[in-house]
Amino acid sequence: MAHTITLIPGDGIGPEVANATRRVLEASGVKIEWEVQEAGAAIAEKRGTTLPDEVLESIRRNKVALKGPIGTPIGKGFRSVNVTLRQALDLYANVRPIRSLPGIEPRFEGTDIVIVRENTEDLYAGLELMIMPGVAQSIKLITAKACLRICEYAFDYAQKMNRKRVSVAHKANIMKLSDGLLLECFRKVALDYPRIEPYEVIVDACAMNMVRNANKLDVIVTENLYGDILSDLGAGLVGGLGIVPGANIGLECAVFEAVHGSAPDIAGQGIANPTALIQSSVMMLHHLGEHTAATKIEKGLLSTFEAGVRTVDLGGQVGTEEFTRTLCEAIGRA
Repeated sequence: MAHTITLIPGDGIGPEVANATRRVLEASGVKIEWEVQEAGAAIAEKRGTTLPDEVLESIRRNKVALKGPIGTPIGKGFRSVNVTLRQALDLYANVRPIRSLPGIEPRFEGTDIVIVRENTEDLYAGLELMIMPGVAQSIKLITAKACLRICEYAFDYAQKMNRKRVSVAHKANIMKLSDGLLLECFRKVALDYPRIEPYEVIVDACAMNMVRNANKLDVIVTENLYGDILSDLGAGLVGGLGIVPGANIGLECAVFEAVHGSAPDIAGQGIANPTALIQSSVMMLHHLGEHTAATKIEKGLLSTFEAGVRTVDLGGQVGTEEFTRTLCEAIGRA
């Protein structure tokens, strides 16, 4: 059966890594019909918006999208495409696996954790105002509904993936009402998952533990802002944003994305690293139930990195084309 999937190539190096990912998916044997949509900084100049309505309509229709890195014009009044997508489609769970890959010199070998970040509210709800000249206020919006469902997602994910522990990162010692509500919901949900160990950690201590013994934390569930920061910290543990995948999951739709920037300074040079979007496509295949194809790509990636084939950003010598071709050959042998 062929899957119809919305593809948003993105800006900068986005089209290059998106094309590489399409070739890798084709090599895996999965059948996909792509519905290509444009969003981001480039389309803003033509359409006056970074996110045309037809992009959202396409994702709602197909239920699944793969998205390259997207830029937002700075200082021109445009909202972030990523934030708008998450809110418009209610993609409430941002899932970021953080895992070491062979052949890459990480800060810490053997890292294998998952960050589950609430994606729709907190300070990113964008509720800001000037209460008087020189004094700005930003409202931290936390609801029981959002806390319960993100905690339920984290525990359910841990159970399905045979994880042992879910850690909630919070600051309830200071923000007793808002973060206290997250903690209360976490404790309530934990009662329904007796085989998963619940663990509570203050967010600053969580950051410290990530660079001391990350795997102790296992699955981390947290609010929007904390999750944004901890996710990038996690990427730094294993080699950077160029290799880390990401997914935004809702009840109706899911968007799988490269979490790094559009890198316009290297666009068109043929040196972009497609690993992050390829790994995100693996998450997408698992989401679609295409586990055989996903496993082929995972094995191909491991053997490619074990062979020392790395792009320039990872200290290697190969460009996008050679990396993609080598990976496709490895998938054929998997």
